[in-house]
Amino acid sequence: MENIKTTAELRKEYGENDAKRDAGLTTPEDIERVDNVSYGEYGIWNLLDIYYPKGTDKALPTIISIHGGGWFYGTKDLYQYYCMSLAQHGFTVVNFNYRLAPENPFPAAIEDINSVFNWIVEEGVKYYIDLNNLFVVGDSAGAQLASQYMAMLTSQDFRDLYDLEIPYNKIAIKAAALNCGLYDVLKDMEGSLTGMLKDYLGEDLEGAQKKLDTIRYINDKFPPSFIMTSHCDFLRDEAEPMYQLLKEKGIECEYHIYGAEDRKDIAHVFHCNMRLPEAKKCNDEECEFFKRHIQ
Repeated sequence: MENIKTTAELRKEYGENDAKRDAGLTTPEDIERVDNVSYGEYGIWNLLDIYYPKGTDKALPTIISIHGGGWFYGTKDLYQYYCMSLAQHGFTVVNFNYRLAPENPFPAAIEDINSVFNWIVEEGVKYYIDLNNLFVVGDSAGAQLASQYMAMLTSQDFRDLYDLEIPYNKIAIKAAALNCGLYDVLKDMEGSLTGMLKDYLGEDLEGAQKKLDTIRYINDKFPPSFIMTSHCDFLRDEAEPMYQLLKEKGIECEYHIYGAEDRKDIAHVFHCNMRLPEAKKCNDEECEFFKRHIQ
């Protein structure tokens, strides 16, 4: 009989691995950080951090990071070093917690993401956030959430499915980086991610599925996108179809695959490992992609 790990066991295992990955890392000397700012009503799950280069005295192009973790795992603390490395490229970076499944199933995560963007509209000027030059990064489940929210920002029909005050007319995402992501949720309902997805979708499976059909609502207003995966990413086969879809819609996009078949260390979300040269290369290239879209 297959040994299926519980959510608690997976969280413990992933947490230990990520702690080893980041052991000994510290805040870079050239980065200023503001920690644990509340953006919503759900306690620790609605806290965010802001990072920017020391000496900053004006609004900077701003990256909003949506962390991954299969919708059930992850916090801003696990993404702090990755996000601060992005800030070293001359950006303000917003790194936040959101509510996790199965305790908080769909649509909790997307509600929290929307709250972050509303907070940015209302409070961003205090933290050197440039509303005219916003960028999004997301990996794994975070890439799914990022693509979904950007489709909501750019499609009225998709917005109409949600009872949310979405600030689509107050912000514009200039470009995005979608890393090692899952995009066609309905296709994957019968695949290896079925358990995670059902935990995330909750009891109203049919209703949730209708609201997660992101692929149907992507149009030519979707932001320019940098689509990334690696040869040893277990979601590798998700990347190229997303790239081809964006191309068909007339959206500026790039497709990058890193590592090699024999480089098992260049695997899923490798770009968060600050010790890997390939992570630096990927993150450098994504930041350069963003800089080409600053206005």
